[in-house]
Amino acid sequence: MDTKVIKKDNKIKVCKRCVMDTTAKNISFDENGICNYCTSYFENIDKVLKNEEQLKPIISKIKFEGRNKKYDCIIGVSGGVDSTYVAYLVKKLGLRPLAVHLDNGWDSELAVSNIEKTLKKLDIDLYTHVINWNEFKDLQLSFLKASIPGMEIPSDHAIFAVLNKVALKNGIRYIVNGSNFKMEYIMDPDWSEFIGQMDWLLIKNIHKQFGKIPLQTFPRMTRWNVYYTKFIKKHTVINVLDYIDFSKEKGMKIIQDDLGWVYYGGKHYESIYTRFTQAYIQPTKFNIDKRKAHFSNVICMGEMNRDEALLKLAQDPYHSEEMKNDDLEYFKKKMNFSDQDFEIMMDCPIKSFKHYQGYFNHPLYSKLNKFALNLHFKLKKLGFYGK
Repeated sequence: MDTKVIKKDNKIKVCKRCVMDTTAKNISFDENGICNYCTSYFENIDKVLKNEEQLKPIISKIKFEGRNKKYDCIIGVSGGVDSTYVAYLVKKLGLRPLAVHLDNGWDSELAVSNIEKTLKKLDIDLYTHVINWNEFKDLQLSFLKASIPGMEIPSDHAIFAVLNKVALKNGIRYIVNGSNFKMEYIMDPDWSEFIGQMDWLLIKNIHKQFGKIPLQTFPRMTRWNVYYTKFIKKHTVINVLDYIDFSKEKGMKIIQDDLGWVYYGGKHYESIYTRFTQAYIQPTKFNIDKRKAHFSNVICMGEMNRDEALLKLAQDPYHSEEMKNDDLEYFKKKMNFSDQDFEIMMDCPIKSFKHYQGYFNHPLYSKLNKFALNLHFKLKKLGFYGK
């Protein structure tokens, strides 16, 4: 495999406490060489993390509201560590979840096997939303042509939309997920492009510019859908891992021992697309190695030392050249890329999602968003709906 190599900047500065460095554009350092990311982590951890005593009334409320329903909450499952552990945990807490999976055409065999084994052993029902592949491929190609780091925005948006759609259909308010502060707080915003994940206008405009096939069935959350599910139907997302003493290593051991879960080699590598974009396209084209953020979170948790993280970062994100080559060929075949097409995509000038029009930078929608939030709080104060 001919590997493009980004020239290393010898002037890269690395935080002296974590491993975030100046490849993250929004980084800054204090006089001791400590970066703003891990400083913010320690400043905010006590404000965000909760405890199991605080979780108990939430679980009781979920059970009470769902007492006459088949399911009392929704969980998303991907076959990864966090979602598998959440499935294990909610059953342990006595909840009756409906598991929801988005099949976007990129699941690894290992991810599918993990989902099947987990849900069978825990006796959890599964709803799988199979996305229209022709539409979705056209949308993914649009984002690749847009040349932004946020190549996962379409998948993340679709997952968000499907979870809320299934919740609405089943009359369920609570979506329990595996996001957690300790493992995911540190991340450069230009690396994650999180704002774009929730922005249907951004997705629509990028597809309008680069796509060819109408998006007739693609799951979406318009601004109205967001307002409706959040403020009218009062959908509530529970980041349950923030309430317990959770660590990746402990969680992995439990689900391996109790559920027969099998590790897939890296954060979010249960998806072939995610594995290839994070382990090859982002480091090679954008000079973004998300392992730096992941390891920095683990360092701040006290579960990895900085020297160990630096040693791991010196290694290729892929565990073998064979897997890298296999993923490249699979990616090109699935996306109908010739070798030349792939090189053109890799050489296309880099942009940010901020280059394109979305809700986040649209003056009218910004005003509408502010108005809707103010209206919501006034209605809430007047007792029109829920507390």
